[in-house]
Amino acid sequence: MKVILQQDIKGQGKQGQLVDVSDGYARNYLLPRKLAVTANMENVSVMKQQEKARLRKLEADKAAAKKIATELEGVQVTVKARSGGTGGKLFGAVTTKEISDALLDQHGIEIGKNKMTQEEHIKSFGAYEIKCKLGFEITGTIHLLVIEA
Repeated sequence: MKVILQQDIKGQGKQGQLVDVSDGYARNYLLPRKLAVTANMENVSVMKQQEKARLRKLEADKAAAKKIATELEGVQVTVKARSGGTGGKLFGAVTTKEISDALLDQHGIEIGKNKMTQEEHIKSFGAYEIKCKLGFEITGTIHLLVIEA
């Protein structure tokens, strides 16, 4: 029996996939638990429409990531931090949340803190480069300047 999966099922397939399973498995397990629907003409056309919509959304997200990467090229973000003593050391460290908030306030670009990667903690004043993984194998670089508050 051909069914369209409504959820990911281990050993069978992913959500939205058309799979061929035994009649008993479909009637006794998949269909009663709403894990799948029968693959009639109406459900197949709905599945194709959903796949087209998913692909359009994926392309739009990829274009948005490319746009953000190009916007980041000429941007420098300034973060003010408190001095912790002599030698240009900070009181604490500059976090990715502070960088994300400063980027949004200063340039209107919104990047989540979990998309930023730091090789080392920022614990002194100066200039840094922060890599951002924007998705779809697209990365951007934020030029960060840490100054004394």
